[in-house]
Amino acid sequence: METLEETELCYPELFNASCLRPKRSPSQAALIYILLSFISLITITLNLLVIISISYFKQLHTPTNLLLLSLAVSDFFVGILMSFQILMTNDCWFLSDLMCVAFSVLMYSTLSASVGTIVLISIDRYVAICDPLLYSSKVTVRRVTVCICLCWGCSIFYITLLMYNNMTQRDRYISCIGECVIVINHIAGAADIILTFFAPVTVIIFLYMRVFVVAVSQARAMRSHISDKHSVNVFAKKSKLKAARTLGVIIVAFLICLCPYFISSLQSNGSFFIATSLPLENWLFSLNSCLNPVIYSFCYPWYRKSIKLIVTLKIFESDSCQANVL
Repeated sequence: METLEETELCYPELFNASCLRPKRSPSQAALIYILLSFISLITITLNLLVIISISYFKQLHTPTNLLLLSLAVSDFFVGILMSFQILMTNDCWFLSDLMCVAFSVLMYSTLSASVGTIVLISIDRYVAICDPLLYSSKVTVRRVTVCICLCWGCSIFYITLLMYNNMTQRDRYISCIGECVIVINHIAGAADIILTFFAPVTVIIFLYMRVFVVAVSQARAMRSHISDKHSVNVFAKKSKLKAARTLGVIIVAFLICLCPYFISSLQSNGSFFIATSLPLENWLFSLNSCLNPVIYSFCYPWYRKSIKLIVTLKIFESDSCQANVL
């Protein structure tokens, strides 16, 4: 337990009502905030490049890329909210209680939408690999757009409903001035763990196990039946398998970053989110938003080509949106 000598007040003028915060040496504080600020900046920049690339270049307007665009948007907002948290908190919350709830709703709506999008990506790859003949008729740009809108809408509604008591009864949960904490009861917390962790992870793992089995069998078939007259079909199958592998890497990274946070949530006593603290599992969850575009840069040639065109400002040339980036 921290002693009084190891802590200081958030509001020294409010001695009896102010929250305590741990003292840090200037070098330690500088290291923490430089590191977190760097992660936030990289997250914002790389995901913004993904958003511009998929939105601008017409060749990239495919159902799968629309899902990647949705994921990039959620990751971009996570980066923005991370930077806000770094700038506006120093182990103390200096804004209003309303801003505390608004920040929490935005952060967790975005993370919830990210989880939902990962599930949609798994379904997309499942249909593409396991039912390729009907993929183009089942998975269209319009249907994917509707699914993405529903995903975001349901995420915002769900998180707002989950935090309703925190919006209407703030005085009940704030124990001292300078605290931003969101609390849910054990029943709602258990339902949240099931809906946002166990159910999505179960769906993702089941679908990718099916995709993996089918992908292995297709790869073996391609190696034994390659011929010139089937070269186009073979190339198309290889492209789908490569896309499945890439998105599989994204999902594995997502699960690695997701698990510590929800394991910590299972061990907590109803505390859903504390904006004034920076626990490792929270930042590991948010770090996933930085990893996704890094994975794209290694696995997707179109992403590297798009970045080159954007950085060199060639996107301002006429008809640049028609450029060949595939």
